[in-house]
Amino acid sequence: MYESFYGLNAKPFQLTPDPSFFFASKWHKRALSYLEYGLAQAEGFIVITGGIGTGKTTIANSLLEEIQDDIFAAQIVTPKLSPDELVKMVASKFDIEVAGKTKADILKDLENFLFQLNQQGKRALLLVDEAQNLPLETIEELRMLSNFQSKGKPLLQSFLLGQEELQPILRAPNMEQFRQRIVASCHLSPLTDVDVKNYIEFRLYHAGWRGAALFTDGAYQKIFEFTQGVPRKINTLTDRILLYGFLEELKELNEAAVEAVVDEVADEMFIQDTPAIKETTPIREPDQSASTSAQVSKDIEYYKGMLKELTDALDDAISQKVKLTRYIDKLLKKKYKTYVRLKSDE
Repeated sequence: MYESFYGLNAKPFQLTPDPSFFFASKWHKRALSYLEYGLAQAEGFIVITGGIGTGKTTIANSLLEEIQDDIFAAQIVTPKLSPDELVKMVASKFDIEVAGKTKADILKDLENFLFQLNQQGKRALLLVDEAQNLPLETIEELRMLSNFQSKGKPLLQSFLLGQEELQPILRAPNMEQFRQRIVASCHLSPLTDVDVKNYIEFRLYHAGWRGAALFTDGAYQKIFEFTQGVPRKINTLTDRILLYGFLEELKELNEAAVEAVVDEVADEMFIQDTPAIKETTPIREPDQSASTSAQVSKDIEYYKGMLKELTDALDDAISQKVKLTRYIDKLLKKKYKTYVRLKSDE
C-alpha cells in the first residue's frame, strides 16, 4: 500500500523470514559463522538459541540459500514430537516413504538413503527449528540418528535452533551424551540502538529506497525503546509507521509520527522487558545437588507459564487484526473527508 508512495519495490518489513533481507548484526554474524563452521566440521551438533523474533529462522534460511551442492538439506519446525514421530518426519523430509512401515523399517530405509548419499560424495543436513518444543527423549533420538556412520564419519548432521528454554533442556542430567557432541553454541541477543538504525536503513535500501534519511534520529530511538531491539517487533512497528506516513503523506518520519503509531499499537504488541545485550552463554554442566522434586516443580511451573504465554499470544494476535482494521478504516475516512473538502473548495 505504501510502497509506491515511498518509491519502494518491495515491502521492507514483512514478517515472513526472507534470507535476501538478512541483516548481519554482531550476534547474527557469529551465529551464521558457527553454522558455517559446523558445516565445515561435518559432524556434531550446532545449537543456536535466542528470544522470540530475534532472527533464528532467518539465519537458517540464509544458510540454506548458500548451501553447497554436495549437501542434502532438510528443515523441520517441531511441535512436541515423540521419538517415533520425529523419525517419521525426518524420513519424510528426505523423501523416504513412511506410510505403513514400522519404525525399524523406516530407520533401515533412512540408513540406506544416507549411505547412498555418502557413496555419491554427498551428505545430509537436518535443521531443527523451534527445538525447545522437543521432549528430552526426542532430542536423544536425534543423537541416536547421528550414530549412522560410514568409515568413522557421521552420515547425518543436525543443527538445533530454539528459544532460551532449549538451554535448560540440554543441561538436564541425562543429556550428557548429547552435550558432548555439541561442537558450538551461540545465543542471539536483541539489536542495540545503533543496530536498530542500521537494520531499518539496510532493509529500506534493499527494498529500493534511495532518498535522504526517511527516519529522524529521534524516531529511531523511539523505535528502539518500544521494540527493545527485537527484529520481529521492529518489523511490525516500522511497517505500521510507513503505513501511517503514507496515509498522512509524510515525507519524513519523526519522533511524533512514531509516537502516534505507538499509541495505536501499544496494547497490540506482546512487549516484554529484554536486555539490549546478552553475551553468549556456554552450556554448562547441571547442578547435580538439585533435588529431583525441585526440578519437577520447576518444570510444572515452566509449562504452565508457556501455556499462558501461548493463550495470551493468540488473544493478542486476534486483537491486533481487529484494531489494525479499525485503524486503517479510521485513517481512510479521514483522507476521504479531506479529499471531499478540497474538491468542494475548487
